Amino acid sequence: MDHRTIAAELLRAEATQTPIDTLTDTYPDLNVEDAYQIQLAQVDMQLKMGHKVVGKKIGLTSKGMQQLLGVNEPDYGHLFEHMLLMEGEPCRRDQLIWPRIEGELAFVLKDRLKGPGVNIADVYRATAGIMPAIEIVDSRIRDWKIKLPDTVADNGSSARFVLGSRMVPVEELDLRHIGMVLEKNGEMVNNGAGAAVWGHPAAAVAWLANKLAAYDIALEPGEIILSGAITAAVDANAGDVFTVSFHSLGTLNLKFI
Repeated sequence: MDHRTIAAELLRAEATQTPIDTLTDTYPDLNVEDAYQIQLAQVDMQLKMGHKVVGKKIGLTSKGMQQLLGVNEPDYGHLFEHMLLMEGEPCRRDQLIWPRIEGELAFVLKDRLKGPGVNIADVYRATAGIMPAIEIVDSRIRDWKIKLPDTVADNGSSARFVLGSRMVPVEELDLRHIGMVLEKNGEMVNNGAGAAVWGHPAAAVAWLANKLAAYDIALEPGEIILSGAITAAVDANAGDVFTVSFHSLGTLNLKFI
């Protein structure tokens, strides 16, 4: 299989909001290593289009999602500047295929992190602060019919993200026990705590730094790292308003138009 051809197909699906068939059905031999190479080919194409990597997102951090896809570790995707929505800026539903909302803790880095051997303490030392975040995930694969290689190839099913206006020093927060409530159109639909993210959100960031070491990639100062969903994702349609509230971090709103 040609990694760059598949990468181009996924980028075309994203640009036209036209989903493609499940990659693992079309390419039965597609494995996770192939999928990461496809993702990196997309990154190269995005950079050549003038886009800039501003961070990474971690996915599949919950045991439930891992069991669903039959895996025992998270995955990741790249975040670009054009994915970031300003707080208060609406998200256009017609630019996406089948968006879903997740509430997450965003790590903003002040120092470089490169594996192997990165641990939670290293993550704390390298983090400038934590911000509340909403990730809008989407799948360029038709009907979200995905296995692990599908979502990895599809840039971790990333689409958009929103950051709150407040950044709190990491040492002032108990990241395992920080609570989050997700509301849709004024009704609570999910709630959870930071420990749902790989046991500890900073452990997810350490995992990412160590995983990327295999590709000679580091987490760089200034990068935004979305550490993983605290609760299950919620479908979003035009007209929906979401509110994510974090203990000690404040509230973040997002409207779809």
